[in-house]
Amino acid sequence: MCPLFTTTQNNQSSVHMKYGKRAFLFLLVSAFFWSCHHDNKTDKKEIFQENQEEIIKQTLVKMWDAIEQEDMERYASFIHPEFTQFGETDSVLRVGRENEINGIRSWVENSSNIHTEMLDPRVRVNGNTAWIVYYWKDQGITNGEPFASRGKSTRIFVKENDRWLCIHGHYTLLP
Repeated sequence: MCPLFTTTQNNQSSVHMKYGKRAFLFLLVSAFFWSCHHDNKTDKKEIFQENQEEIIKQTLVKMWDAIEQEDMERYASFIHPEFTQFGETDSVLRVGRENEINGIRSWVENSSNIHTEMLDPRVRVNGNTAWIVYYWKDQGITNGEPFASRGKSTRIFVKENDRWLCIHGHYTLLP
């Protein structure tokens, strides 16, 4: 063998370790940056989801506030034109924003000190559709008589023009 073309076992090991360490370091750094970028995307998606869920809850609270303040115009701004509902005592499906607004207006005109609270809300958002299920309790005075009730509800919202609008409500009184 020609001495110029021979290498020792130590030289080969040294070369392999040198490049092996660099390759390992490169892979380690790459994995770190990938995981940071990947986690960042996941975190942003989770934060967005949580934000949308909170917006749905706040939208419902604003709807109730409009009722408590007897502001039918503001309440109507949260209701989709194709709104439908199964009310607490309705035997048939009520259809349309105007039917909803007129029903609420009639109730509010004969009531005072209305207050509604949401309990144990569960929200799910999927694209431009969201739904919330919750328990509620309310109180006030209707036709001069105090009332207090509680129930469970499902509401469905759709996002149009960057606003969440309530398109369906289903309410059930609890004993």
